[in-house]
Amino acid sequence: MKIADALRLAGEAFLNALYPPHCAKCLADTASGEHLCLACAGQASKIEAPFCRQCSQPFDGAIDDSFVCAQCKDRKLHFTCAVARYRSRGVVREFIHRFKYERHFYLRHPLAHWLAETLEDERIAAQSFDALVPVPLHTARYRERDFNQAEVLAKLLAKRAGKPVLKALKRIRYTTTQTRLDRDERMENLRNAFRVRHASAVHSRHLILVDDVFTTGSTVEECARVLRQAGAASVRVVTVARG
Repeated sequence: MKIADALRLAGEAFLNALYPPHCAKCLADTASGEHLCLACAGQASKIEAPFCRQCSQPFDGAIDDSFVCAQCKDRKLHFTCAVARYRSRGVVREFIHRFKYERHFYLRHPLAHWLAETLEDERIAAQSFDALVPVPLHTARYRERDFNQAEVLAKLLAKRAGKPVLKALKRIRYTTTQTRLDRDERMENLRNAFRVRHASAVHSRHLILVDDVFTTGSTVEECARVLRQAGAASVRVVTVARG
């Protein structure tokens, strides 16, 4: 064992002795490096088939074949697909909110773990990609939060995927919160809110856009639109959760 590895393990053992690892949801003891106990991890609401192949919206009906939901059929979308393995409910939604708004930064690890499951989806695995592109924050919002949650998650995902993070987008217009807006209002709110930093960096490249939650898809659609206009060969989307 290398000296650096031995020191790291010794340091982890020391910290675990001082601060035994516990579940971030129920505070039960967990194994080192685990932020959720098995019981709480089992509460995460997973998206199971049938679901829309375009946006991953689950469907309660009895459909055996793949399908595209009515909302996606009626829209001209610039992303090939948006993939999430979990619903934005319960513990998943709680961890996203605590990470984004309460600065529980350690929760990036379970969120990145959930996000990494999207790489196993055949819509992502079927075609290689060149880089991960995080959805950007406006500078004013960044100053409020001190970090961009999409960029933090993209960097952790990049380590697992062995791909670079490309900060290809810039948010050039501050937008009001989208929480209470419907799909059309969100699209209008986001119009011309993003631009590509350097078109040459995205031209002819297959990109994966990264964000925390897909709700109506308005944000990632606008990002995908400007990336495709700048010459990106394709844009797919991965998020921790689907609203």
